[in-house]
Amino acid sequence: MRAVIALALLVPVGCSSPAPRPFTPDDLPADDPSSAQQAVPTPKVETVEVAPGVRVVVEWPAVADQDTTGMINALRDYRAGSFTSVVTGGQDTAYLETVQDDASSDAYRWVREFLDQRRSVRGTSRLYALNVVSVTGRGAVLHGCVDETGMRLLDAETGKAVRRQPDWTRKPFLQVAGLRRGDDGVWRIKLLQHAELPSEAAKGCLR
Repeated sequence: MRAVIALALLVPVGCSSPAPRPFTPDDLPADDPSSAQQAVPTPKVETVEVAPGVRVVVEWPAVADQDTTGMINALRDYRAGSFTSVVTGGQDTAYLETVQDDASSDAYRWVREFLDQRRSVRGTSRLYALNVVSVTGRGAVLHGCVDETGMRLLDAETGKAVRRQPDWTRKPFLQVAGLRRGDDGVWRIKLLQHAELPSEAAKGCLR
């Protein structure tokens, strides 16, 4: 189902005595000390409520340009939409709008497996360490870590957690998405791969 890939991943403050206050003419305002300090971008955390008790949390990079934002949106919407389809028993298929080509069949099979086995989910899936590793024309590759240790696989009929939980609920993994920007400017996922621990590719997802 998922192909394991190989991948190479990627202040102290000194103390000193304060400098003498510079002379400022009475007719000129003194410099605002804060103006010399650049604002440090802070990462944004976004929570997508899929259903009661089911959510996808996205830890955005501190800085993301328009294309990077579009790529992350595609991965977020695919993962959140897939879980939406699972918890609605396959009635919601909006996730298929975020994928194309090989990724379409892979995404459909992933959801179908849950439905065929009468399984559902509860809990939190986290996306973090999101990084665009390459861009070629309209194509790009996005890497992101997925942590679903906060999720539980359920019996869809009883709503209770199954006794034997799958590996994806025990450790994070690396998700790789190959994307393409369409004529409408929207990024969609063409290829989905992943790497699991103890693969070197997935070790960067440990924290």
